[in-house]
Amino acid sequence: MSDVETPAYVPGHGLLKGRTAVITAAAGAGIGGATARRFLEEGARVLISDAHARRLKESAEVLSGEFGAAKVASLPCDVTDEDQVQALFDAALQLHGGLDVVVNNAGLGGTSNLVDMTDEQWSKVLDVTLNGTFRCTRAALRRLKERGGGGVVVNNASVVGWRAQAGQAHYAAAKAGVMALTRCAAVEAAAYGVRVNAVSPSLAMHPHLVKVTTPELLEELTAREAFGRYAEPWEVANVIVFLASGYSSYMTGEVVSVSSRHP
Repeated sequence: MSDVETPAYVPGHGLLKGRTAVITAAAGAGIGGATARRFLEEGARVLISDAHARRLKESAEVLSGEFGAAKVASLPCDVTDEDQVQALFDAALQLHGGLDVVVNNAGLGGTSNLVDMTDEQWSKVLDVTLNGTFRCTRAALRRLKERGGGGVVVNNASVVGWRAQAGQAHYAAAKAGVMALTRCAAVEAAAYGVRVNAVSPSLAMHPHLVKVTTPELLEELTAREAFGRYAEPWEVANVIVFLASGYSSYMTGEVVSVSSRHP
């Protein structure tokens, strides 16, 4: 196992100055929350959403206190509900006056071998992780096309969409679907100047993951990482910032591995 330490946190450079971003599943200490913070540090205005209203309110209050209320808006959203998805994107226009970047971070995992998996377990993971990304991507592209083009969508996939892992058939299928959705949406959206890409993290540590994963599995997954450690959520958020910024202006339809575990 490597003894490489986590690198220093990278300060903002104004890469997203003046842009408005919608970020789903952005409450708490995971990738979505880290992305919201990184976007604010890079000069963006954010509309954060989450299915957990209390955690969302707490996150919005913290970010507003640090970056100013004019920069931060929030709205609860269950991405399995089309009406709530529409309300979220309408709110971006009402509260921030525009829409430039969408980060589809909402996803749901779980562990169950296929022989034991119920239809409900399968459908729930697929509905949040794949169908939710579809609903939000569709809503974003419609609005970005109507305004005359331009904009960025960044989806959150997973290395599990490439690589097999026992107990993860539903999650792997959903994330592989997110990758395919990203590529197809990118081809369509290129006609009106919108870029669609995805990140594919392996193991980014956050409190929720600890709750739903055994210590033994976390130790095993960590040992597989090239640096011998898990990623910090902000390290994945840095790649999302890159994909949302002008530095990736000729990239679309790509799935960027944020790990050493690309097939």
